Amino acid sequence: MKKTAPYGSWPSDITTGLMTSGVIGLSETRLHDGNVYWLESRPDEQGRTVIVRQTVNGEKEELIPAEYSCRTLVHEYGGACYLPTVAGLFFVNQKDQQIYKVDSALAVSKITNAATFRFADLVYSASSSSLVCVAEEHNDDYPEPKNSLVSIDISTGAITVLHEGQDFYAAPCLSADDKKLAWLSWMHPCMPWDGTRLWQAGLSGEGVADVEVVAGGDSESIFQPQWSPDGSLYFVSDKTHWWNIYRLENSGVEPVCPMQAEFGLPLWQFGMTRYGFINQHSILTSYIESGLEKLAVINVATKELQCIDTPHSSYSSLRTENNKYCYIAQSATDFTAVYAGEAVIQDPATKLNEAMVCISTDIGLDKLNYSVAQAITFPTGGNTEAHGFFYSPMHKDYQGPQDELPPLLVMIHGGPTSATSDSLSLKIQYWTNRGFAVLDVNYRGSTGFGRIYRDSLKGQWGVTDVEDCDQGVRYLVEKGVVDKNRVAIRGGSAGGLTVLTALAETETFKAGTSLYGVTDLTALATETHKFEARYLDSLIGPYPEEKALYEQRSPSNHAEKIVCPVLFLQGKEDKIVPPSQPEIMIDKLKENNIPVAYLLFEGEAHGFRKSETIVSALQAELGFYGSVFGFDPADDVAVPEFL
Repeated sequence: MKKTAPYGSWPSDITTGLMTSGVIGLSETRLHDGNVYWLESRPDEQGRTVIVRQTVNGEKEELIPAEYSCRTLVHEYGGACYLPTVAGLFFVNQKDQQIYKVDSALAVSKITNAATFRFADLVYSASSSSLVCVAEEHNDDYPEPKNSLVSIDISTGAITVLHEGQDFYAAPCLSADDKKLAWLSWMHPCMPWDGTRLWQAGLSGEGVADVEVVAGGDSESIFQPQWSPDGSLYFVSDKTHWWNIYRLENSGVEPVCPMQAEFGLPLWQFGMTRYGFINQHSILTSYIESGLEKLAVINVATKELQCIDTPHSSYSSLRTENNKYCYIAQSATDFTAVYAGEAVIQDPATKLNEAMVCISTDIGLDKLNYSVAQAITFPTGGNTEAHGFFYSPMHKDYQGPQDELPPLLVMIHGGPTSATSDSLSLKIQYWTNRGFAVLDVNYRGSTGFGRIYRDSLKGQWGVTDVEDCDQGVRYLVEKGVVDKNRVAIRGGSAGGLTVLTALAETETFKAGTSLYGVTDLTALATETHKFEARYLDSLIGPYPEEKALYEQRSPSNHAEKIVCPVLFLQGKEDKIVPPSQPEIMIDKLKENNIPVAYLLFEGEAHGFRKSETIVSALQAELGFYGSVFGFDPADDVAVPEFL
């Protein structure tokens, strides 16, 4: 029989220590000669990112020494920072942003020596013994960093510009014969999910020739160009309002498998992949339909899609090599892991003979303590609907009092053009296992529901997202599953703006936590990095023409409307949302005698990587909610000091 204890006070095996100790971040899988590669981000090593390989014999080994960390800072968000080839393993070192090579004896040598450059999205050209990649030059003589597509001679490190003149470049890819090159570009004020161009050119030792735009534009988003084994150019486009796979034919662009589903994602980072060729006729792909992710094989000749039944509920970094594949996946009750295997294409059901290669954590937690997401759709403004995942409090040994409803924690994803899924997240289970209900919102503007839904946030950031969060809470309150008097909201980065605006513009929320959240839109528009410098043109309006609207939407200008406690968690080295933003807001809340707590973490940028930071932030947040909602956490946590 379960013990009865107040919601929020339940003891939990999902401790702050378990959130970091032995937990690694997994990203960027690769396949080369049957070997599986991936990146491990390790909080216990100050966030260092390591390249790891499992050989065809099943042996695992780290490929870079302890003094190196593999991470590129191009576009600040990075991605695609290493590449295994027949000529060696190439990677971008975080400290100096230069390209290095690891040979077969695991000896490291420096390839580039260009201090003002950063590099990303590496592609190897065997015919010219060079790397094609995206370069970003930071020069004091430039008003902003200069981006280009370049070729780097492996033997000399010499840099040759292949294409320039666009604000941003991404996703260079070479045909199997090394004779054709394709890539993406876009120009301000577009973000890559707004409008990109797909380029194609001939490639030789002399550079590129016959350069042409073959798809895309200012209102069409292209994602993941890739050459097929027979030399055709494939890519994902949202020209029909859904990110679908297309191929370039002599007669024009042809859809491969038209569906009201999303085969693409917002290109926040380089190297994002959603499909690959198992053979000349078959594509292994993941896609999102109605907010839920699935895996399938597409026959490119018949255009038929065959769903594959797997235990996973989300997929990323999908790579293929002949009939082999690998990806990163997880489910509602399984941790993130790298999987690799062989696809057996057959009728009526394709089979995946796969095995787990690496898991993000080996901590042994009882799955009976996991709260499984319930997908919900609820009415919101403009006679439309919004989406989210609801998690009930769950503990195998504890329950709440019969006369008590659980507190609700509303979670806001970043982006804001991003999405949340129903996969296992300890960041959610940490709360549900202590007696919180959680609503993870895919507000209008989120990915996974088509371009019309994604574009519905345009010009409305700080309005429709807030309305959807408010309406989601009202929906759950009406169902009688949460306590309307104990509702908190938390979010990071762009989600922080939603949090602070919701606290100011509604009476629904009784507490809020902003993690490196935006408070001053004018500062964000004028001080942020190049990649997002014009992002707000679509979310708010062009600056400075719409300066008044920026001021109106900035939470820091509405601090007087906030009447509940607020917790701010911030990285001191954050260049995207610098500490000056929350500190302006904090000063105003203090003047109004609103309980406000502030934790500033040394050595942290936009998003927390160090284990001690993650632990301290979570403990402070739990103590904060306990003090506001009147429960005593079972954990030994200190209530953050109110300023």
